[in-house]
Amino acid sequence: MADPAETDPAPPHEEAEAPPAPLLELRDGLPEVVDTDAGLAEACAALAAATGPVAIDAERASGYRYSNRAYLIQLRREGAGTWLIDPIPMSSMAPLQEALDGAEWILHAATQDLPCLREIGLTPTSLFDTELAGRLLGYPRVGLATLVETVLGQRMRKEHSAADWSTRPLPKPWLEYAALDVEVLIELRAHLAEELEETGKAEWARQEFDHLLGFEPAVRNEAWRRTSGVHRLRGRRALGAARALWEARDAIAAERDVTPGRILPDSAIVVAATAMPTDRRTLLSTQGFHGRGASRYAASWVEALQRVRAMSEDELPTRAPRGDGPPHPRTWADRDPVADRRFKAAREAMLNLAEAHHLPVENLLTPDYLRRLMWAPPSTREPAALADAVRAQLASYGARPWQAEVITGALVGAILGAEAE
Repeated sequence: MADPAETDPAPPHEEAEAPPAPLLELRDGLPEVVDTDAGLAEACAALAAATGPVAIDAERASGYRYSNRAYLIQLRREGAGTWLIDPIPMSSMAPLQEALDGAEWILHAATQDLPCLREIGLTPTSLFDTELAGRLLGYPRVGLATLVETVLGQRMRKEHSAADWSTRPLPKPWLEYAALDVEVLIELRAHLAEELEETGKAEWARQEFDHLLGFEPAVRNEAWRRTSGVHRLRGRRALGAARALWEARDAIAAERDVTPGRILPDSAIVVAATAMPTDRRTLLSTQGFHGRGASRYAASWVEALQRVRAMSEDELPTRAPRGDGPPHPRTWADRDPVADRRFKAAREAMLNLAEAHHLPVENLLTPDYLRRLMWAPPSTREPAALADAVRAQLASYGARPWQAEVITGALVGAILGAEAE
């Protein structure tokens, strides 16, 4: 007789663990990589003859190469299947641009891929970003694998996302991973588009996707200030040394097309900028100064430090970066208490609106736009005129009409309320 403990059902509060979602597999098998102009012409003919939106993805060698170039393009379209294209040996990608003319592109996290696609002459005329759609719909996690599992109930492989895609030939497991990235984008887009319609957010998404068509990566001024650990440096000359070493490393990395950290890590820059060694021997014996290019390019590092020693105080960088935006909000209470009250009231109102509309607050309005508006709002205080001026100011920053429609009333209230205190 069986032990009752083995046959009794689990208590009501103990739910059985759900079985894992099935692993996503390629429906049509793994296609060959297209790496000739003749092969590209065949791919273009198939894609042009197919119908519906085109799922597209690109693989770069981030973490290995200095450039942001695409080393593999994956495409899928109903009626054409999946194509893997190596753009490196191609004489031109213009035939592919022509083949995709007028088709909607489906991308996931479009801002990551649009620059490298544009670099080889591929630019969409309309697009659907599945990651951004997920954000607008309030999904807490919007990575492709998570969305596919949540929305479509299938698991994706993740193990090759950080691979060096400049490797040739590309290993078969990597190619399978890459092909799977576009396998379900068309189906995922259909589900998310339906949800956007049901939640009244389809127009929001359309405006966001149209805005992405003009996306340009931000150009960082004084990018050397992002060196990890640079905040620990004391004195303008140490900052100047960090800048000079960063610039020397960047030039070498660009010439060799190697990611800068593989030549000299940020920690070594900070160590050298602190110690300010005067010659090669002292530099290489400085504790913590290491990296693949530490010894190989020692002459460049020493020369950079020598130039900094010869600089006048006026030539050295200051502690605070230059910028045309408002100061950091943590300083507002002392510098402008009214602006501080405006910002805090507006921030609270934005958080409430984001929660009510089930989306991240940063998708309701870019945080920098809110800071700029609350630091220097329009001068009028007549409510209707202020609302019009707020909408105009938001538009000048780049806010979309749907955002202004949702938030203008709350921001006007924050401005008027803070100044009435």
